[in-house]
Amino acid sequence: QGLKPIVSTESPALIFGTTTKLASDLPATDSFLGINKVPDLQKAFQKADGLPVHLKRGVPDKLLYRTTMALTIGGTIYCLVALYLASQPRNR
Repeated sequence: QGLKPIVSTESPALIFGTTTKLASDLPATDSFLGINKVPDLQKAFQKADGLPVHLKRGVPDKLLYRTTMALTIGGTIYCLVALYLASQPRNR
């Protein structure tokens, strides 16, 4: 009778109905739609101007940073007030 293979030699059935496309199968014109901004961003972020990375792009970064700090400080104050109110006994 001989030895039987433990693992099936047949390929398993597809679980999903579609097959995946490899990157090499895509046409060269469809693989990239737009200009490459990476070199420009590298120049901006690697400039030695003394600014931290999260503030390098000017006003939008400053606005986001200050909004985040305000929300963080406001949330901390809110949590401390809520903790204080929860620690006080209720009067009946």
